[in-house]
Amino acid sequence: MISIIGSGKVGSAIAFLCGSLGLDDVMLVNRNEKKALGEALDVTNAVPASSTISIMGTGDYSKIAGSQIVVITASIRVHLQSRSEIMLDQAVMIRKIARDVAKFASQAKILVVTNPVDVMTYITQKEVGFSSKNIIGVASNLDSSRFRYLLSREFGTDQSKITDALVMGEHDDSMVPIFSHAKFNGKPVVDLLDEQQRSKITAEVRNYWRYLRDYKGHSVFGIAKNTFDVIKCIINNETQNIPASTLLDGQYGLSDVCIGVPLTINKDGIVQIRQIKITENEQELLHKSANIVKDNIMKSLEFLKTN
Repeated sequence: MISIIGSGKVGSAIAFLCGSLGLDDVMLVNRNEKKALGEALDVTNAVPASSTISIMGTGDYSKIAGSQIVVITASIRVHLQSRSEIMLDQAVMIRKIARDVAKFASQAKILVVTNPVDVMTYITQKEVGFSSKNIIGVASNLDSSRFRYLLSREFGTDQSKITDALVMGEHDDSMVPIFSHAKFNGKPVVDLLDEQQRSKITAEVRNYWRYLRDYKGHSVFGIAKNTFDVIKCIINNETQNIPASTLLDGQYGLSDVCIGVPLTINKDGIVQIRQIKITENEQELLHKSANIVKDNIMKSLEFLKTN
């Protein structure tokens, strides 16, 4: 069973993808139980006629018992200026959710989507006490999809011609597009882009969510599909190489912080943190990004002590 905590636009879109492909039973959980029940009733109509899965809604966390995967998409409100602006209130909410997940679904793999995702992944990790291989912050794979699109637009080509487009670090303003690995038609993009072009694309990757906010609100389909891809690989025991947030223990010279790095994932969760070769400048930017996340983690933990 796949349990999705939060039945807003993102949670419901993930449920729709799981349900429409008959992936596995889905339990939608929401503090407003009527919302969860309503979304479940809607998604149920997308389940293939030949499928045996069920889509259910609830406000009762005990119903997530036995879940193979728990996806946390819940949010107290929409952020407007920065993903970190709602961080402290989100931390209080995530602490409660994590404790409920630990109580009722102790064998589950947890996918954290709630922003700021790196901080929330860290808090979830500390609260549930699961092995770090079982907790994945989903966001850097979305950033990498955006990086791939922006490169394809820069070169006037389709996205299939862009490979190894990778974003690491914080899922916020300090994220690090790894130009040294990206290729266009098999050629390194660093040989094809000047510094001004790279700076422009970096700013566009970091501000992509702001463009979405101006046009339509917030990302729904991009994050839903990238999260679904992780769910599918765990449920079907496929192997996937993606960047995602996880707790580091010396990798890239960093410890006790969750940031986006290249991972290998299968039914067992994270089976490898891949340490790829990056440039000295990219390494420096990655450490700066990690320090920003660490500072936000410290602020959140201090806040949680009194709330």
